[in-house]
Amino acid sequence: MNGKQVKDIVLGIIAVVAPDADLTNVKSDVRLRDQLDMDSMDFLDIVMELRKRYKIEVPKEDYPKLATLDSCVSYLGPKFATVAVV
Repeated sequence: MNGKQVKDIVLGIIAVVAPDADLTNVKSDVRLRDQLDMDSMDFLDIVMELRKRYKIEVPKEDYPKLATLDSCVSYLGPKFATVAVV
């Protein structure tokens, strides 16, 4: 899975958990929570959706690795390689 696909998955999940978020100009290297005004519950919902949809577990100590779209690609890319994405 390439980086754009991972970004699209993450943005798709954000669109569900934070439907009021404007995803049109999300920068890849800026913290998602800062750009989209998400709170900690929104972030936890993203982690839960990753587990529910893709069986990807993100331990609490790895949460900072999901701060930006670029860091999501770095962290989640290898994990998506081991699961079937539909």
